Amino acid sequence: MTSRELVTKTLEFKNPDGPVPRDLWTLPWAYNNCRKELESILSDYPPDIVQVPDSHKLYSRKPLSSGNQYEEGEYTDEWGVVFKNIQRGLIGEVKSPIVDPGDEDWCDVSRVHIPEELLTVDTAKINEFCAGTDQFVLSGDLVRPFERMQFLRGTEMLYCDLALGNPGMLKMLARVHDFYCALAELWCKNTDIDGFFAMDDWGTQRSLLINPGMWVKYFKPMYRDYADIAHSYGKKLFFHSDGYTLDIIPHLVELGFDAVNLQIFCIGIEKIARFRGKVTFWGEIDRQRLLPSGTTEEIDAAVGKVRSTLWAEGGAIAQCEFGAGANPANVRQVFKSWERA
Repeated sequence: MTSRELVTKTLEFKNPDGPVPRDLWTLPWAYNNCRKELESILSDYPPDIVQVPDSHKLYSRKPLSSGNQYEEGEYTDEWGVVFKNIQRGLIGEVKSPIVDPGDEDWCDVSRVHIPEELLTVDTAKINEFCAGTDQFVLSGDLVRPFERMQFLRGTEMLYCDLALGNPGMLKMLARVHDFYCALAELWCKNTDIDGFFAMDDWGTQRSLLINPGMWVKYFKPMYRDYADIAHSYGKKLFFHSDGYTLDIIPHLVELGFDAVNLQIFCIGIEKIARFRGKVTFWGEIDRQRLLPSGTTEEIDAAVGKVRSTLWAEGGAIAQCEFGAGANPANVRQVFKSWERA
């Protein structure tokens, strides 16, 4: 069975006898600080899932972006937003939003660049990559409406705009969503990827960042559109969010998301047991405590708990993140434990 077949069967709960698919997320920090250990892990436990590599190099029209988002200094993204980074290998933060906080009605959005250049990606080269691998391939671009609006406006001001139902904010949110629908349509209709990727960090350590009712009102319809686009072209839809996101999981299941990458140890595995067999949990293993400082026995127990709670002839992917502070030995142990689970 190829990796592509294995992941697909797992997503469809048709994997009674096969292994659990593997996926390792790596930040440049891991390459910069633990290259030898990382390469050894990838050699011994090759991932079954891959994103289209270097898709940022495949545009016929050059995007607005400049700089390197993982290096110290400033990086300007495709929308014209400037990120400032003080630590090599990680992503920086937006310190000066391009929609002025004093512009209460969003009257001046002239500095916002809708990156239509991303719609000029070379689909033939993407399809060539897909044909050359038996891994399950995810899109190189993604949709992230909530985070994008934070980058444009600033988090605190966006919360105020959402609470007030600011018409100017809603107009820009609609423009952002229209662009993301076009991006999803391009990738899902014109490329041979297996899955499309959506993300937004929705949670704090204990709750959603906004009222769940507000999430349903403003953002659920957007995610429904992304799901409908992906599924209409036979693609799976994958989703990532950090934090405590229990309140939105039923909605993601309702919308038909195929795989969700959530901080299930932050939420509490016992609280998500009721979703067993309804959606595939695309990882993860606790990166707040276990990956940096857990013992071998704790890693093994955590993997066993995920398997026993969520596996239903599918429904789980052996995924974790090799990010800042992770102990390479613990990352390796995650995949070793999954082999025995």
